[in-house]
Amino acid sequence: MVHVTSLVVFLTCMVLSEAQHEPGYCAFYEECGTNPLIDKPLIPAIVPCLNYSRARLVTGSHYTQLKKVCPILDRGKKNTYACCSTQQLTSLDKSLALSKAVLNRCPSCAENFAHLHCINTCSPNQSQTVKITKVMNLTDDSNVTREVVVGYQAFLSDTFADGSFQSCKNVRIPATGGFAISTMCGRYGAKLCTAQRWYDFQGDSSNGLAPLDINFRLIKEGYTEGLPEGVIPYNGRALKCNETTPSGGQVCSCLDCQESCPSIPPPPLPPGPFRLLGTDGFLVISIILLCLLIFAFLLYLFVSYWVMSKKRDDEKKGKRKANGKDQNSNEVTQRLIDPSEVTCADRNSLAAQAFLSSWFRHWGILMATYPLTVLLLSAAVVAVFAAGLKSIELTTDPVELWSAPDSRARQEKKFHDTYFDPFFRTNQLILTAPNRKGYIYDSLLFGPQNFSGIISKDLIIQLLELQTQIQNIEFWSEDLNRTASLKDVCFAPLNPNNVSLTDCATNSLPQYFQNSLDNINAKVNMTELGVTKEVDWRDHLIYCLNSPLSFKDITDLGMSCMADYGAPVFSFLAVGGYTNDDFTNAEALILTFSLNNYARTNTKFKVAMQWETEFLKIVQKYQKNPANNFTFAYMAERSLEDEINRTTSEDIPIFMISYAVIFLYISVALGEYTSWKRILVDSKFLVGLGGILVVGCSVLTSMGFYSWIGIPSSLVILQVVPFLVLAVGADNIFIFVLEYQRDARRPEEKREEQIGRVLGNVAPSMLLCSLSESICFFLGALSTMPAVKTFALYAALAVLMDFILQMTAFVALLSLDARRQDNNRCELLCCVTVSTQRPNKPNEGFLLPLMRKYYAPVLLSRYSRILVMLVFIFMLCGSVFLMFNVTVGLDQELAMPKGSYMLDYFQFLYKYFEVGVPVYFVTKRGFNFTTVEGMNSVCSSAGCDEFSLTQKIQYATNDPDLSYLAIPANSWVDDFIDWLNPGSKCCRMYTTGQNTGSFCPATETDNRCRRRCMPIPLNGVLRPSVEKFNRFLPDFLGNRPDLQCPKGGLGAYDKAVVRDASGEIIASRFMAYHTPLTNSQEFTAALLKSRELAYNITMGMRKVNGTSPDFEVFPYTVTNVFYEQYLTIVPEGLFNISLCLLPTFVVCCLLLGLDLRSGLLNLATIIMIVVDTVGVMTLWSIDYNAVALINLVTAVGISVEFVSHMTRSFALSTKPSHVERAMEATANMGSAVVAGVAMTNLPGILVLAFAKAQLIQIFFFRLNLIITLLGLAHGLIFLPVLLSYFGPDVNKAVLLQLQQEKAKVSQELETGSHMRHVYDNLSYEDIEIKPEPDSNAVTAASGPSTIIEKEERSDRF
Repeated sequence: MVHVTSLVVFLTCMVLSEAQHEPGYCAFYEECGTNPLIDKPLIPAIVPCLNYSRARLVTGSHYTQLKKVCPILDRGKKNTYACCSTQQLTSLDKSLALSKAVLNRCPSCAENFAHLHCINTCSPNQSQTVKITKVMNLTDDSNVTREVVVGYQAFLSDTFADGSFQSCKNVRIPATGGFAISTMCGRYGAKLCTAQRWYDFQGDSSNGLAPLDINFRLIKEGYTEGLPEGVIPYNGRALKCNETTPSGGQVCSCLDCQESCPSIPPPPLPPGPFRLLGTDGFLVISIILLCLLIFAFLLYLFVSYWVMSKKRDDEKKGKRKANGKDQNSNEVTQRLIDPSEVTCADRNSLAAQAFLSSWFRHWGILMATYPLTVLLLSAAVVAVFAAGLKSIELTTDPVELWSAPDSRARQEKKFHDTYFDPFFRTNQLILTAPNRKGYIYDSLLFGPQNFSGIISKDLIIQLLELQTQIQNIEFWSEDLNRTASLKDVCFAPLNPNNVSLTDCATNSLPQYFQNSLDNINAKVNMTELGVTKEVDWRDHLIYCLNSPLSFKDITDLGMSCMADYGAPVFSFLAVGGYTNDDFTNAEALILTFSLNNYARTNTKFKVAMQWETEFLKIVQKYQKNPANNFTFAYMAERSLEDEINRTTSEDIPIFMISYAVIFLYISVALGEYTSWKRILVDSKFLVGLGGILVVGCSVLTSMGFYSWIGIPSSLVILQVVPFLVLAVGADNIFIFVLEYQRDARRPEEKREEQIGRVLGNVAPSMLLCSLSESICFFLGALSTMPAVKTFALYAALAVLMDFILQMTAFVALLSLDARRQDNNRCELLCCVTVSTQRPNKPNEGFLLPLMRKYYAPVLLSRYSRILVMLVFIFMLCGSVFLMFNVTVGLDQELAMPKGSYMLDYFQFLYKYFEVGVPVYFVTKRGFNFTTVEGMNSVCSSAGCDEFSLTQKIQYATNDPDLSYLAIPANSWVDDFIDWLNPGSKCCRMYTTGQNTGSFCPATETDNRCRRRCMPIPLNGVLRPSVEKFNRFLPDFLGNRPDLQCPKGGLGAYDKAVVRDASGEIIASRFMAYHTPLTNSQEFTAALLKSRELAYNITMGMRKVNGTSPDFEVFPYTVTNVFYEQYLTIVPEGLFNISLCLLPTFVVCCLLLGLDLRSGLLNLATIIMIVVDTVGVMTLWSIDYNAVALINLVTAVGISVEFVSHMTRSFALSTKPSHVERAMEATANMGSAVVAGVAMTNLPGILVLAFAKAQLIQIFFFRLNLIITLLGLAHGLIFLPVLLSYFGPDVNKAVLLQLQQEKAKVSQELETGSHMRHVYDNLSYEDIEIKPEPDSNAVTAASGPSTIIEKEERSDRF
């Protein structure tokens, strides 16, 4: 090798020789050694000797070599002249091989690139296109001093220069999805690159690749001013990228050449909003529905009024004698019922009520007679079931909660994680310095540049110190039984087997300096265009941010841009918050540690979790350090799960307070307070506590049973199910206890008999609600969402067990409490008695008289009813419109508690990150990649199909707003083909030594590896045979990329191709990037579009010969499992809610003796509650998602409590008119519903407003408040009015029985009998039996003119 022995002062801008610019003459010839002006070049910087002489005739091997390297200069064997020696051709070939490794995928670009450098180096008219500008004396080892060329000007026509540039500017690097030109244009990158800048970079010796300085001057055609005499700018013809090459190369693909792209229709725009008559279609439908409903209601009123007027006229004319009518033409007095008038349905209804009442009466007597035994047996049953809690499993993994195991996304995730490593675990900081002012740096090389305040040396050093501290984390691992560190769990793409800390993939801005403080502090004086100035870290950073793939910057610092682990750090991974690629003006720095994502069963999973815990400790401590100059947000992979669990644990006290408030209310409200002296006797503290324990035991029983059979629970169940069962259970408790308090014990009746009789009255109504809710939830378990399914199962069994325990344990408990109360013993001090006796009369409390005297009459007055109907019709139609505008989704920020560090992270992520999540297009088994047709249907380089897999993805990225794809997919097939190309040094074979015939890496010397893996293809399109494909693919996947061979597959593709034992490719993946996605709607839309694209690709690839008919391509993103539910959650929700509504109708009809009208009205009201709930969700910014669906299913259950009791009370009432029956039901049952459901729920719900978790505040406080208030409004305002208009007629079988009973009583009164009435009427009020002038009226025999029978019970249901 030639060594520099002397260095003479530069001969810049001097007359270098007497050489002239003449055709047929050379300006330099032969190699004279290495350039002494270049320090540490990436490849040997060999410079030519200054030699003005005639071009040489090339013959023999010289001619053969010239024809191979520079075929553009071939003029025939005896007519070819050149200005380069064989040594120069060899060096030129090596230099061109570096560029061909990335440009060969577009043959015309590669030929244009070689064309220029062949002209400069070897053209026989070299002196006409080149002017020497720098020479120097160089003494070799033989002590011979010669003049060498270290700089020259090259004159090109701008037509040729721009043509060459245009053919290369869109050539891609498949591994990154970026443009090859970005690595060949210095700091300008692909976006700002021009022909001049491209050539300037090629001629800049400071880039480590150019052996000397070349000043490319681009001259307009015909322009001669300022040109040296005799200089003729080279004006050869540059090939277009959509042209074939003279050597047989095919046109470049569409991916690399826009001119080659076929005419593709633009993608269809997403469907616009539904419109009718030029406006919102849903609004029009809602208005039409409103008009129809109001018209139908007004028509009903008109017809009713007309019928009433007609009957009045008939009465006046004496045509027909009728009874008095109300405004709905309902009879106001009861006429005598003939047995023949009683229908089968009426008899069924009476029989059902009689059977249920009788059965529950006998059951109640039994339970009340043996209370202690019942309590012990109940406790034993609960204990047996609750014992299952010892094996309870709580599901905290969000994937297991919200994604069904057999869902498409879960199956795709399973396939991906089985064949490929799961997506690595991300631990990230996003740092800002808002108080730092920016500045302008006047760079010698790049001119004035804007630098933001955070791009400052001291902050970069602080970031490096923090990064180093995190990298050096060490901790004791019980699983490894040794001290563990980052290298045990980190993602090391280029050295996965023997990992050191510097192999770990850490992406940050200090990586541009290889995490070296010396490199950051480095500075050097540099001269450029006669100006000498200091260059430092800022010049290096400017260059690297724009050209991250460079192995050497263009400054005299000569530092690499590659990270210490050997891969590039792309700008969007180092900085954020910039616009138009103005990287140095970025607002944020990004620091990312990537860990391997092990399966939860792998011991290293716990090690990774431990490391992340230590990571969080360091970051949180650093954040509190007053010396910290950053404002930053951070996250670990475990943070989401940690914060969700923390939220739950921190909000448990809120739920406990909520339950305590409910318990306190129940305890106070259940008491019957007749005097201050008996307040401790009449209180129901222990009964309330017992009711709460019944609810708790039902929940424990449900959880224990499902734990026994292996169905896991979740935190959602722990929060929602007790709340739901408490709402249902409290209502039943209030109905039962208030009925008992409002009842008076009959003469000769035992306490147990009274309890049994009261239970017989109310238990059918309790059964109606509980059975409806339980079946509702059991049907809800048909949901495919795991969280909804398990919630429904747990809730169904808990509601059922709650009813069973109320019929057993609570009846027994009430019996014991009644015994205590009868003995005048204080509740908490059982040994203390009071002298004041309990009055044996009904205790109506406060609500019942208020609702009977004031509320019901006002509500059911003529004009109030019309107003109520109109208001609720308007509410329904408005909610229908709002329902169609509800937002579907759940942004992950809502799962975090207020004040969580993750909220700051999400805010920073959406604000500063410039690229979205990766998306893999995964291929399954069944496609033959080894055939030419198979490769062509996947690749995107020259010769590939226009609609190949990667090409279709490229087309999608042309419309990122519609496809949500920002960066095209990388392609191992393309890079494998490029790697095999004989024009590069990547794939060679040993020709000497023991490894002869095996793969030889590019790092080996040429003399050991002279044989290329593949010959030059005759048709210009390289495709390996099946044998060579299978032979060299493993070598490609294991080849580490470097400067000599940037196409090596290690790191980029070694995990992207999976082969079985026979060598068949059973899975592979191609990685693209989404656009930045900021909310669940965008994530869902991106999933849908990627699936549509994958389906299109699948259909195309199935057409390839030999492809299996079940072959499939699917998109995989780590977020798909969370957002897939929103593709189907609307029909899923409709299905679940419909299933829940079905039993409310069926059970109501069956238990009321096939009363269809009652069932339909009951169902209609519940549907209105659900629709109005969704409408208010839209107004209150509550998104519709799986959590909301759980609450809507709950809403159906709670609505049953508000509605079904009232419907049954009305249906069984025997008041003469609809309005009176509605008043009776409103007063009697409405008061119990208000006390038992509304006033039980509301205090507990209001407490939840103080929860820290946004999820609880929105989906438990807001949504449950809406459900309760709307249920209360519909149950106590709308339903009574609806029943007064459209409710079923009085059951004639009941009236007939009532008449018979009254007749019997009258006969007994006549004979002096004073037997008490035995039929249980449906009213709290006194029933007056008056003699009427009508012969059909029921009259008493001789005796008082009016017989008044006092009813001891308050409600007979």
